[in-house]
Amino acid sequence: MGDLKGQSDWRNLVAACGAITVFGLAFGMTYPLLSLILESRGVDADMIGLNSAMMPIGILLYSSQIPRASRRFGGRNVAIVAAIATSVLMISLKIFDDLIWWFPLRLLMGMSTSTLFVLSEAWIVRFAGSRHRGRVVAIYGSVLAASFGAGPALIGWIGIDGWMPFVVASLVILAGVIPLWFVSIARDQSSDDSHVGGILIFARKAPLMLVVVGVFAVFDAATLSLLPVYGLRTGLDVTLAATALTALIVGNIFLQLPIGSLADRFSPRPVLLGCAALTGVLAILMPFTMNSVWMWPLLILIGASGYGIYTVVLATLGTKFSGEDLVTGSAAFAVMWGIGALLGSILGGWSMTLFGPHGLPMLLAVLYLALFAGLGMTGQDEKADAGPAQ
Repeated sequence: MGDLKGQSDWRNLVAACGAITVFGLAFGMTYPLLSLILESRGVDADMIGLNSAMMPIGILLYSSQIPRASRRFGGRNVAIVAAIATSVLMISLKIFDDLIWWFPLRLLMGMSTSTLFVLSEAWIVRFAGSRHRGRVVAIYGSVLAASFGAGPALIGWIGIDGWMPFVVASLVILAGVIPLWFVSIARDQSSDDSHVGGILIFARKAPLMLVVVGVFAVFDAATLSLLPVYGLRTGLDVTLAATALTALIVGNIFLQLPIGSLADRFSPRPVLLGCAALTGVLAILMPFTMNSVWMWPLLILIGASGYGIYTVVLATLGTKFSGEDLVTGSAAFAVMWGIGALLGSILGGWSMTLFGPHGLPMLLAVLYLALFAGLGMTGQDEKADAGPAQ
């Protein structure tokens, strides 16, 4: 991180990590907690997936407005309000403890967390510096993964009953506001192109990058919302089912730095190809390892490679774009994440309903092997889209 220029760069990076910690904890706890509660109440997997889809719908609906809000009120102020709102919404899920209420509440939570997602990523890629951007982004991804992993780990420890998991989640999310108070981030000076029209322009500039984000989002939402349910339906108890998701995220925490280093050293395309191929193969093997000791290393590796494609594509965003395009690109990433996560939650639930529990790893295998094939077929034609700027 030696290319970071001045103290303000470090302070903005700290702000980004604080914001993403809130985002990660909100998602890391909410998805498995509510899914396990609904599963204990006998709700069908497709309905669990549909309810989980409300958060990405909120992200999809609101992400295009975040650059405008940041420009008007200041990114730090917007992030603080979003974090407080996320904490309040977490408690509200228990106050209004009914599936019907959880649909609008999770929609609102998607809107609040999308604010943290867009702003923190824009800060990271803006202030990371060019020489070690892949490694800086990987560290950022590890912080995000750690906050994700803390969610299901806390659930495995405190359980899913009563007020405790909701109160703990709300307080920990609220604590994520603290770093934001001690930083000074100027209001974003992006132009009005940072809304929907700007996002469409960005999509024409970097279509392959957005496809990769979409694939990652399907993986992210499907595993967060349904991997604990998959664990229960393959014979794990509640604690092990939640811990299985933590194991998946552990791979993201500890193995993103090597992936980021590879992205710094080589062209992003072969790194993306390797991650996609490995994830697809490991997903095929998942049904044969559940309830065995081999389940744990497999989940760690699939977490590393499955999440690794996002580390690579986010570093590429910072390499290819600068200034206002970074905020627009980050908003475009969030919109694409919302689309992919919506599909992931719904398709994951449908796949388990139609094909049984193992429909979930089947979906992941098809998805990543299709990405591998698509990246291979585009070859040099998309080099300008996937590779670093010269």
